[in-house]
Amino acid sequence: MKRHMPTLLITLLLCGAVGAAAQGGEAISLKLSMLLVKTVKVAGKPTEQLLPNPGSVNPGDVISQVVSVQNVTAKVVRDLPVQLPVPRNTVYLAPEKSLNSARTLYSIDGGKTFAAAPLKKTITVTENGKSVQKEVEVLPSEYNAVRWIVAELSPGAQLKLGYRVQVR
Repeated sequence: MKRHMPTLLITLLLCGAVGAAAQGGEAISLKLSMLLVKTVKVAGKPTEQLLPNPGSVNPGDVISQVVSVQNVTAKVVRDLPVQLPVPRNTVYLAPEKSLNSARTLYSIDGGKTFAAAPLKKTITVTENGKSVQKEVEVLPSEYNAVRWIVAELSPGAQLKLGYRVQVR
């Protein structure tokens, strides 16, 4: 099995993967964390454990990526975009259910355009010997970037946004 070192986090940070644009130069603090998702049995029942800073990950492992967003100013910030790419060698699975909600948009073109799920794309197929264009729904596994639009973040307020990916 091929092992992937936790360079996903470093790559995300170095490539400017966590993007936030605040209005008027307000300062927003961003902190990205990766947690390895493991299922263990507790009292005979499957229970999920989130392990911070995994030393390495294997194909099939599930990673929870969470960005903490904090308004470190004395002003309310509105319509704040926060964006994360889906790291290379991973496949998008689903949003983190237990985190704050914000309007969530997805991209299948590397972050050039975003839309709400379900995304659609046009494909060309051959039917009865003729090329026909059809609109089909994009599978979440095809998402390669996620953007949240935080409607309002009060001074000093903090929220967490995130999703899960699976290592290829």
